[in-house]
Amino acid sequence: MTTKNKIYPREGDLQTVYLKEVVRNPNIEVGEYTIYNDFVNDPKEFERNNVLYHYPVNGDRLAIGRFCSLACGVRFLFNSANHTLGSLSTYPFPIFWGEEWGIDKSEVASAWDNRGDIVVGNDVWIGYEAVVMAGGTIGDGAIVASRAVVTRDVPPYAIVGGVPAKVIKYRFDDDTIRRLLEIRWWEWPAGKIRKALPLIRSGAVGELSLFAENEIDGQDQADEPCDVVPPEGIGLHKE
Repeated sequence: MTTKNKIYPREGDLQTVYLKEVVRNPNIEVGEYTIYNDFVNDPKEFERNNVLYHYPVNGDRLAIGRFCSLACGVRFLFNSANHTLGSLSTYPFPIFWGEEWGIDKSEVASAWDNRGDIVVGNDVWIGYEAVVMAGGTIGDGAIVASRAVVTRDVPPYAIVGGVPAKVIKYRFDDDTIRRLLEIRWWEWPAGKIRKALPLIRSGAVGELSLFAENEIDGQDQADEPCDVVPPEGIGLHKE
């Protein structure tokens, strides 16, 4: 089972979409089953309303993993929103190239500081109207509180909130987090996940580990492998 060509996960609910099916920009990659809910605007307009200052000149990328939940109004602010701090002035002179300031068009990207891509891991929940700034990596299983502003990396299974976002607590103890990052259930085919759901939903990580070790992969022909793989190291927090 895949979400291919299926926009709405639930019949009659036009506020929630499988995000992978509504993005067209090649610099935005979204994994299977990731959902976006919007009760204010059309969720199919996610690219236009929620991915901001994302101009081709930078080539910066938004990568979101599988089984993520994005609440209404979540926004990703890319590098062109910045004004360079290397100048004595905050004014973006290079974007007004030409005769007025004698700056060549090729220098336009020097108007801002480039902090890199935005990468969101798997099984991440981002709350209402949270903002993720360019250069941020959110680890697997993390939770971002409503209206938080993420300006730096978020460790796996951390709960962060505030402006700027800081770690409030971790969802699980270190051993459970380690096991979950080893199991990586979100990469399993749908049939295997269905079998494991009672263990996932009940929080039985020990039993889930045994299931992962002993289960014969029952992937059926309809299942497809994950076609968005976040960069290596998504599960690791960089100090």
